[in-house]
Amino acid sequence: MDYLNGEPVGVDELKALALTNFGHFTTLRVDDGRVKGLSLHLDRLEADCRTVFDAALDRVRIRDLITQAVDGRTGSLAVRVTAFDPGLGVARPGADAEPRLLVTCRPVGDASSPLRVTTVAYQRELPEVKHVGLFGQLAARRAAQRAGFDDALFTEPDTGLLAEGATWNVAFIDARDRVVWPAARVLPGVTMRLLQAVHTWRRRPVPRTELPEFRAAFATNTAIGVRPLAAVDDVPLDTAHPMLDALRQRYLDLPDDRL
Repeated sequence: MDYLNGEPVGVDELKALALTNFGHFTTLRVDDGRVKGLSLHLDRLEADCRTVFDAALDRVRIRDLITQAVDGRTGSLAVRVTAFDPGLGVARPGADAEPRLLVTCRPVGDASSPLRVTTVAYQRELPEVKHVGLFGQLAARRAAQRAGFDDALFTEPDTGLLAEGATWNVAFIDARDRVVWPAARVLPGVTMRLLQAVHTWRRRPVPRTELPEFRAAFATNTAIGVRPLAAVDDVPLDTAHPMLDALRQRYLDLPDDRL
């Protein structure tokens, strides 16, 4: 069952989201009722709501709605909390907003195999916000998959610097086993921030031409944790690099919160 502000969601409300497509969200991984980085997800929803709607959200209420949606479910779930206003239409999106919260659950898919990705010059609109405007990202992913890759890795159109994946952050492991996160306008991913709290790292511009100098790379988001990249374009990467297992274990060892 999916819920809108705690009530079963109806077709009319979903129609408003589909036709206007204006809002923001976060996706949590819930494993048997426990979540890593719950406070960061709540922080994101609060901050993005101020940016998108100039409105406030009640984080206690958000947590209650997530708990309601997950109640009785076991195993690993991807729980998405979407903030949107069914009353805002295409003609007057500037009206005062009263955001409502849509909470949906789905099983977590298998994300164990390494990814082969291709670089694409693209930057999301307002990249610091996790908004519902996914057309550009999914179009890039579709084109990459049609070309025989698993996904797309974005480069900044103006600079050519590596930035982020279609729905994930990316980091690289250099010849001295240091983790390098690209300095670019990207979504500040929750999993990225959790990993940065438990390992040493650098943040700097990463030109695409530097790819052959890296030993390994990985994608990261809430659903996949730490997922190795097997190749970027025609540059192979080591999917068995020991740093990957070390980072994955540090992430798994992080404390979590019970809903």
